[in-house]
Amino acid sequence: MDKMIFEHFALNVDQPVEMVDWYVEHCNMEIVRSMDEAPYTHFLADESGRVVLEVYKNKKAEILDFEHQHPLEFHFALKVDDAEEEKNRLIEAGATLFEDLKLDDGSHLVMLRDPFGIPLQLCERAHPMM
Repeated sequence: MDKMIFEHFALNVDQPVEMVDWYVEHCNMEIVRSMDEAPYTHFLADESGRVVLEVYKNKKAEILDFEHQHPLEFHFALKVDDAEEEKNRLIEAGATLFEDLKLDDGSHLVMLRDPFGIPLQLCERAHPMM
């Protein structure tokens, strides 16, 4: 079997352009490809360039109601050095707090909802996953 490397994951969202702007401004994401017309597809890369999020508003498919889904059903996570600081900064930028956990191993996990209702977890791990 050929090597398989994660390329991207995609979300059909109601406000793709506004969401992209928020993640670029507040989460250090970079637009690596985009469309200025419907379905307004944008590919956002994290600082490492290792993970890419595709967002668009495509009327061929349902837009999921992320705001009313439990974050255990779907969320994405960002590795951070200081979860408390980033939590406060993102809340000031329009995110809302769902849960703030300090684990026995010293990890600090914060579950937020971005301004668009999508669950976003901040992971300050005592023992890095990667």
